[in-house]
Amino acid sequence: MKDRDFLWCALNLMLDDEEELGGLCPACRDKAVEERCVGCGAPLAAWEGSVNEGFDSARFERMKRGRQK
Repeated sequence: MKDRDFLWCALNLMLDDEEELGGLCPACRDKAVEERCVGCGAPLAAWEGSVNEGFDSARFERMKRGRQK
């Protein structure tokens, strides 16, 4: 397969996923896109280690806008 064939396949997989999500109600869609543990299925947002306590969101926002400090 050529690179363009892989790209075509990946794009169509993404479109298929969007189409499937489009057929769900908003509550089911939110649940379907929620990140979950691959082992037990628990929502990752509820896991205490899923949050990086050292992350500085204010600094991130400044850097995202192009400011260093």
